[in-house]
Amino acid sequence: MTTSSRIYDTLRQDLVNGRFEAGEKVAISSLKARYDVGLSPLREALNRLAAYGLLIQENQRGFRVPRLDRDELDDIAGMRRELEGMALERAIARGDAEWESELLAAAHRLKRADQAPESGDEWERLHGRFHRTLVAPCGSAWLLRFIEQLHDQFDRYRRLAPEAPEVRRVLDAQHGELVALALERDAQGARALMDDHIQRSYEVALGSFSRGRLTR
Repeated sequence: MTTSSRIYDTLRQDLVNGRFEAGEKVAISSLKARYDVGLSPLREALNRLAAYGLLIQENQRGFRVPRLDRDELDDIAGMRRELEGMALERAIARGDAEWESELLAAAHRLKRADQAPESGDEWERLHGRFHRTLVAPCGSAWLLRFIEQLHDQFDRYRRLAPEAPEVRRVLDAQHGELVALALERDAQGARALMDDHIQRSYEVALGSFSRGRLTR
């Protein structure tokens, strides 16, 4: 992995995890020291993150973290429902026995992490892997790419929201239900449950605005 790729991955995770304030100007000199990286690979990573949508490039003024915006969150959640639902239906139609085994394994690892709430970063990693595995055999690399980008944008909001343990228990249970419907090849039932899953998670993500960060 190149230095630019390494810093891109690290910064991407830090931005998604809310380690920078929404609307914050990102000082390149501070980032060089913080991540112990040279200017050239850092600038390359920042430009990639701006193209990806996790930073805003300002003319002659560097980079800024996007603000939180209710209209944007609504748009992201709506596109997640459309694209993930489509990908899930395709995955159920195309998935083979190997996919079924990988899906069961991903669900098992996530369930174990559900029972160890102190491992937040590990849970997030396994949660992302579960959702990627669920739609992996959809047959479209571009569809998977768009879904990955939407997840990162959505998670910016979700991870800044206050914890909602009761909703989290329902969402955790729905992961197992999604697996069961996928294995039964119930595409219609799985898509309906995915819609509900995203909607509940969206309602949690709305809590990110409770600290006065909402913009229009």
